[in-house]
Amino acid sequence: MDKFIALSGAACPINQSNVNTDQILPARYLKWTRAMGIGKVLFQDLRFDAEGKEKPDFPLNQPAWRDATIVVAARNFGCGSSRESAVYALYDHGMRCVIAPSFGDIFSGNAVQNGLLTATVTDAEAAEIMATLAATPELAVTVDLERQTIVCGNRIYKFTIDPVRRARLLNGWDDIALTQNYGASIAAFKAKDRTERPWAVPRVD
Repeated sequence: MDKFIALSGAACPINQSNVNTDQILPARYLKWTRAMGIGKVLFQDLRFDAEGKEKPDFPLNQPAWRDATIVVAARNFGCGSSRESAVYALYDHGMRCVIAPSFGDIFSGNAVQNGLLTATVTDAEAAEIMATLAATPELAVTVDLERQTIVCGNRIYKFTIDPVRRARLLNGWDDIALTQNYGASIAAFKAKDRTERPWAVPRVD
């Protein structure tokens, strides 16, 4: 997994609460593999009409945000089903960070497993950032995970994230790498346990 230290780029405001995983990636695409280009169907039913034509009012279809690497949304982003492929769709489309007041719990867990930062701000801060972006679409946003800051225009916002998830993203640790980080402690425990409970060690004949 790639490390996430800091990111600066276009940020797409999606001023909607309760954006669920079926809106992020409709269920009919769950059979797709990532090799099939799952990122191109991100927000498919929000971005396109029944004939496959772009909906011009959807933010991601507007020129300034087509190549956005950051999403800014209202609360409870990623609610609904547990599909990890919703995170795949965001990441493979080019998104590396979602800023919102709250997230679906399972979505947040899936996000950190795949290198996608979920940065939590207040409702008022999210609304202010989205309003700034709506007024100045070309404005770049900088997200710094080390400092836990978001720079948007002349404002600096602090965001929160679980400390363990922050460490995993900063170091690019997946589950295995996170466990290996405790290798010395695990080895010390095993050595002590063999001394204290020698009878518990299986015999090798």
